[in-house]
Amino acid sequence: MTGPRRIVCLTEETTEWLYLLGEQDRIVGISGYTVRPREARHDKPRVAHFLDGKLDKILELRPDLVIGFSDLQAALAEKLIRAGLNVLVTNQRSVEEIFATLRLVAAIVGASDRAERWIEATRARHAEIAAAAAALPRRPRVYFEEWDEPMISGIRWVSELVQLAGGEDVYAELALFPHAKGRIVADGAETVRRAPDIVIGSWCGKKFRPERVAARPGWDAMPAVRDGELHEIKSAEILQPGPAALTDGLAAIARIVQRWAERKSS
Repeated sequence: MTGPRRIVCLTEETTEWLYLLGEQDRIVGISGYTVRPREARHDKPRVAHFLDGKLDKILELRPDLVIGFSDLQAALAEKLIRAGLNVLVTNQRSVEEIFATLRLVAAIVGASDRAERWIEATRARHAEIAAAAAALPRRPRVYFEEWDEPMISGIRWVSELVQLAGGEDVYAELALFPHAKGRIVADGAETVRRAPDIVIGSWCGKKFRPERVAARPGWDAMPAVRDGELHEIKSAEILQPGPAALTDGLAAIARIVQRWAERKSS
């Protein structure tokens, strides 16, 4: 076995990726929020939340590498580094950055060939979805909501996946902001004005409540509310910058868009 033998994954997407590569035996600790793959929750000790972790538990595992995601984990990363651990924190925000990060992690564990096969197959599926999207008579306008109070629109990779699936992100300009505070939708009336045909909610781990969205002042005039096009995609499928978003998350958006198009043409 080359590369690190004892890896702690501070976020779910790295855990899922190492399982897909067949390198799960290297994982000695995972995030408590991990749901993909399901067996990881039974096989691996949970030693971290997103913003913080159980430092003593992590040290007991004697990892030779800790992998995290996002500048939001900077404080946790600092604690681990000061404790003498090797730490890698990535900050991917776009689809291409996700692919690059997957390649990086695969290279670290000596699984680049397997990673390239997965990436090639995934890109081929993306091309198929893009071709189906190109055949749509009209691209629906999509509002993706990452949180409800305050309302936060989708991060960059989500916006790009909406586009790939055939939709038009009504807040594409906000998607360029890397932090959630830059994507706060301060005025619900502005969303109504942008007239999304579809609303997709993924409320960071809590259940999406379409009835609450429909009850917002003035939103009954919105095409998505009027036509009942309020949909949920589980956050584990779309808000983790790893394999799930590029596969199941994109597929879920594509199904919503294609069904909308079918209803409009019938």
